[in-house]
Amino acid sequence: MPLTLPTILTFFRILLLPVMVIVFYMGFRGANIAAAFVFLAAALTDWLDGYIARRYNLTSAFGAFLDPVADKLMVAVTLFLLVQENPTPLMAVTSAIIVGREITISALREWMAEIGQKAHVNVATLGKIKTLMQIIALEVLLYQHDLEGLRLFHVGETLLVLAAALTIWSALVYLRAAWPALRDGH
Repeated sequence: MPLTLPTILTFFRILLLPVMVIVFYMGFRGANIAAAFVFLAAALTDWLDGYIARRYNLTSAFGAFLDPVADKLMVAVTLFLLVQENPTPLMAVTSAIIVGREITISALREWMAEIGQKAHVNVATLGKIKTLMQIIALEVLLYQHDLEGLRLFHVGETLLVLAAALTIWSALVYLRAAWPALRDGH
């Protein structure tokens, strides 16, 4: 199986995760800013690999599998770092909601594919908006510096709560679409 450029970019995104973790914990002044830039680079490769795959018809089954795995790893690893750094109930609960939803919907998609109903739980626009909100929130939370009196960390917390709300909403949309198959016990 030849690797396409989008799949190589997805692998690169996954490889950036340990780099982000190492930079986050290095302890030098500005380590959080450097970690935020690594996260931003990973987020940009997510957009770029999708754009290239669609634009140049470089989609593959392996890339379709790996891309959402990379996305979920990127979000989960970053949430773990942030909860460890800021162990508040708000951070823990919103992170648990986001990670819990990802696990639940991934399992639902796998099960729906197994019973031939995958089309009912394809990625929707709401899921893309949810992912974008998560990425923005995580980027702001990693940055952890105020700008001109603007308490960015509090902005990031608010964005993360909004992302968690979108996460719940999108999960309900997927569960509603899958409900007939779940109810009928396919």
